[in-house]
Amino acid sequence: MRASGLCRRSVAAVCALLLAVGALTGCQGWSGKDSADGAGGAGGATTATRPSGYGSVFLAVDECSSFGTTSFTEVPCTSERAAARVIARYDGKVADGPSCPATTDFVLHISQAAPASDEDGDGAVPQGYACMRKLEPPHPGDPGGGGGPRTIVGDCVYSVGRGQVRETACDGKGGKPPEYKVTSAVTARSRCPSSTALYVELGGGMPVGCARPV
Repeated sequence: MRASGLCRRSVAAVCALLLAVGALTGCQGWSGKDSADGAGGAGGATTATRPSGYGSVFLAVDECSSFGTTSFTEVPCTSERAAARVIARYDGKVADGPSCPATTDFVLHISQAAPASDEDGDGAVPQGYACMRKLEPPHPGDPGGGGGPRTIVGDCVYSVGRGQVRETACDGKGGKPPEYKVTSAVTARSRCPSSTALYVELGGGMPVGCARPV
């Protein structure tokens, strides 16, 4: 699950929003048809692997990955082994690159590969990351789904103390009951409606989430 910064409305004090974009650095791994941590929570580091000579670019946009517990392999999207599709692909580290699309189910980290997995003859597959969308529901990255690498409008969270919240499924099936729901995203806290009880850091062009009790 992702931890996000929060700030309760208060006349007596102004709380600082805590940065939550670091949540993207945790790979949202899963095994089989279900998330490895409930509905898409962050698991351990997951590495992509590929058979030598498969495809011109490893896990390019619209290509698919297989199921896996500690690693994933690129497979044809028509294969019965196909589990998720690449909806965005970037080189470099997650912390240094663009954010994945809002409804990404999990992020697949691609380690720099040895020459045996070379794509174009230059001796290595560069480090990067693929934003993945499962081929079948449930989709933890959907609004209220309780997982995925980003907190978005429609998601629910609960407090874990020390100015932090974690996402949980809005339907109450995520292991922890929801306490707040992000109802809108704005450019600054002052633009949230008066009914806002919690500010959640979202990142992107609309970095502040306005949340109300559920």
